[in-house]
Amino acid sequence: ENPAMLLNAGQRWRPMLSRRLLSRSSQTSSSYVTSRIPSPLRPRAHNLPPSSNHRQQQTVLVKSRSYSVIAGDGLGARGRHARRSGSSAMKRNLCAGSSASDSVMEYDVVVVGAGPAGLSTAIKLKQLASERNIDLSVCVIEKGAEVGSHILSGNVFETRALEELFPNWRELGAPLETEVTEDQFAILTGDNGSIKIPSWALPSSLNNHGNYIISLGRLCKWLAEQAENMGIEIYPGFAASEVLYSSNRSVRGIKIKDVGIDKNGEPKDTFTPGVELRARQTVFAEGCRGSCSEEVIKEFDLRQGKDMQTYGIGLKEVWEIPEGNHKPGFVQHTVGWPLDTKTYGGSFLYHMKPNKVLVGFVLGLDYQNPYLSPYQEFQRWKLHPSIRQHLEGGTCISYGARALNEGGFQAIPKLTFKGGLLVGCSAGFLNVAKIKGSHTAMKSGMIAAEEVLAALYNQSDESVAGGKSVDSFEPIEVKGYQKSIENSWVWKELNEVRNVHPSYKWGFYFGLLYSGLTLRVFGGAEPWTFRNKSEGDHTTTGKKDLYTPIEYAKPDGKITFDILTNLTRSGVYHEDQPAHLKVKPELADWPASISYQEFGAPETRFCPAKVYEYTVDENTGKVELVINAQNCVHCKTCDIKTPGNYIKWTVPEGSGGPQYDSM
Repeated sequence: ENPAMLLNAGQRWRPMLSRRLLSRSSQTSSSYVTSRIPSPLRPRAHNLPPSSNHRQQQTVLVKSRSYSVIAGDGLGARGRHARRSGSSAMKRNLCAGSSASDSVMEYDVVVVGAGPAGLSTAIKLKQLASERNIDLSVCVIEKGAEVGSHILSGNVFETRALEELFPNWRELGAPLETEVTEDQFAILTGDNGSIKIPSWALPSSLNNHGNYIISLGRLCKWLAEQAENMGIEIYPGFAASEVLYSSNRSVRGIKIKDVGIDKNGEPKDTFTPGVELRARQTVFAEGCRGSCSEEVIKEFDLRQGKDMQTYGIGLKEVWEIPEGNHKPGFVQHTVGWPLDTKTYGGSFLYHMKPNKVLVGFVLGLDYQNPYLSPYQEFQRWKLHPSIRQHLEGGTCISYGARALNEGGFQAIPKLTFKGGLLVGCSAGFLNVAKIKGSHTAMKSGMIAAEEVLAALYNQSDESVAGGKSVDSFEPIEVKGYQKSIENSWVWKELNEVRNVHPSYKWGFYFGLLYSGLTLRVFGGAEPWTFRNKSEGDHTTTGKKDLYTPIEYAKPDGKITFDILTNLTRSGVYHEDQPAHLKVKPELADWPASISYQEFGAPETRFCPAKVYEYTVDENTGKVELVINAQNCVHCKTCDIKTPGNYIKWTVPEGSGGPQYDSM
């Protein structure tokens, strides 16, 4: 039962990993994918205790400069320790053994990321392989502690792609339980006023009737169950840290991050190097601003001739409210206040069964005012009477944040390269006008699967699953995927809304007017395309001398909260390890001399987890940046918005970060 014995046994341990080891939440009947390893090595599941409120009382986040920042008392501290106690054994199952052969695992296809795009890719591959009686090995790797723990989305879900993937999804028990019953859109004109837009005046593409209010994390858990039933190997808790290249610079897979290194960079007793996962095709499905995805985009110059990607940050809370105040299926979107007319953004509020309200705020990261805080704008928005009435008497039980793509159609890179391809938000398939990307992500993965299978077996009817080595196959580029995407409804849908987001660069009112015109009249058929800016969002931040500091109200602890209080609701956790947020060596002087002095330290305000702060020596006046990397919820905003783009976001050890349950 020693993990090393399993590894030294080489391929003999692979069948043991195929056991389905699912733990059940104490709150729902949904299964939680934790691992595919022998039961003596299985870690305890990272599930919520019976009461979410109880959990947030038990766990206390301590602001610190070291990695050991989660503290607690009583059951809370013991629970946190127990959930982590099995992680070392779990990690050794994808860590190198005593010989070179033990440090490599080979598959026909490796999928990086167990979100809707990655899981749909894997499932469709297995469906097609089964139909054609083809032996195909597929592996999905996921950096979250379990499938869904790093998933954050609104989410009003369109079922179009799910219907194609599983026409019988209702019979299979997909967690879509709250159909939209009421759909509202309003312009907030101030801290008290609003103008409701009648449904007949809205473009049909923004009509949410027939859609479902869901937890995307729960849907991904369900998709993972279906995938495991098909024989797909899923490994949550392992972070892809490197892209593997062959001598001719084609992609040959990924390498799992080494584990067991302390915050000073020294190996601990638990140190084990990560294994290489080699594949004939590697599918990058990491989501927005994925580390490996961004690397291959740069390596193969996939943005050549394309617009620069632009981003937003989405912040979300989940509330439990009294049954008497709950309106299952209610959907409300707003634009306007509290943002000024130069800042792109909006909000959502959804009532989901049994008694939850999902509230969120999305703000474009091309904003200019360095004193603006997306988090504080979110908290301020909740105080508007049309929002507050839905939350009063309730309890906030979960919080999180995530960057999202807003570049749209113009910013979609070339999708393929030798040895791999991009799907989902790694490629940027978000419909910005709808604020929806799950359906397009799933469909992109399904199309990728069709083309990957056709390409691999056009090359050879042999496979890695059949005993061949990856090196015995010549790397190929699945060019058919690009053409098939361009002929799909995904491409058509994104093309139709391509001018919505960039129209707001001329201000809120012009953007609102033009969006209505293009969606209701032109239908995207106008012969022009508005371009995104030519440089990244970090270049749009204005210097502090041009702006007045914004005074935000103190939180009331009932509707609004300080960041660290909310952060306890994210379940964020990182083992003792080196900081994964790194100042680029060539920009080492930027934080103190440029960001702090010229821009007023905007990273201390745009970070939704209070990762960044500055200290000033009282005697010398020396300014020093402090990075509280342990607080990081993996939103990627700092990788996008820091002045000069001085931060490089790298993956921490697998299982770290937020532990979202129903986001």
